[in-house]
Amino acid sequence: MEAILGSTLGTFIGLTLIVFGFGAFMTGQALAEGWKPPSAVIGYTLLLGVGDRFLTFALFGGPLLSISGFIVHTAAIGVIAFGAYQMAKARRMVTQYPWLYERSGPFSWRERAGAHMSVE
Repeated sequence: MEAILGSTLGTFIGLTLIVFGFGAFMTGQALAEGWKPPSAVIGYTLLLGVGDRFLTFALFGGPLLSISGFIVHTAAIGVIAFGAYQMAKARRMVTQYPWLYERSGPFSWRERAGAHMSVE
C-alpha cells in the first residue's frame, strides 16, 4: 500500500485528505465564486499536489519523486477541488439567478419551469 500511496496511510489521510483537502475545497469554492473556468481547477490542483508531495517528503520522510504517490495524492485533491467547484457554482447560479434556475441536487441546477429566455 505504501508503494502505491508514496506515503503511509496515516500521512495520506492526515496530510493529503484533511490538510490539503481543506485547501482544495477552499480553492474550488474560490474559483467558482470568481467565475473562473473549470480548467483553472486543474492548474491549482497540480500545485497543491506538488505542495503535498513536498510536505510528505519534508515532514514524514516519504519519497519526494514518487510518481504513483503524486498521481494518487493529486487525484484525491482534484476530486475534492472539482466537487467544491461544482457545488459552489450550482449554489451561485441558483442564488444569483433565482428566477431562471432551481437546485436539482448538490452539484447541479435546472431551468425553472416557465422561465424561458426569449431574445427578440
